[in-house]
Amino acid sequence: MTALQTRLHSARAALEALGRTLPWSVEPMPGWAPKVNDNTGEVIKPGREPSPGYTPEQLAEDTRLRALVRDLSDEVSTHPYWGTFERGPELVDARIA
Repeated sequence: MTALQTRLHSARAALEALGRTLPWSVEPMPGWAPKVNDNTGEVIKPGREPSPGYTPEQLAEDTRLRALVRDLSDEVSTHPYWGTFERGPELVDARIA
């Protein structure tokens, strides 16, 4: 079970790291200019640069990692280990430990 949890944490970290490198939109999207208060000049809504969208390789890796995280999450949450606890506070304590 701990090996599964370690794989899940690693996969989640890899997905987060990939996400930090990806464009803000999966599909190509135009950007927009910031909205500025006419009286104060204060930016009230920041703008965005255009997004080129994900490359096929980026999309494939994102899809792969999301599926891996989903599958590992399912394996951890349904692992037979959890069946060794009585339902109730003992099981809750074990799951949040």
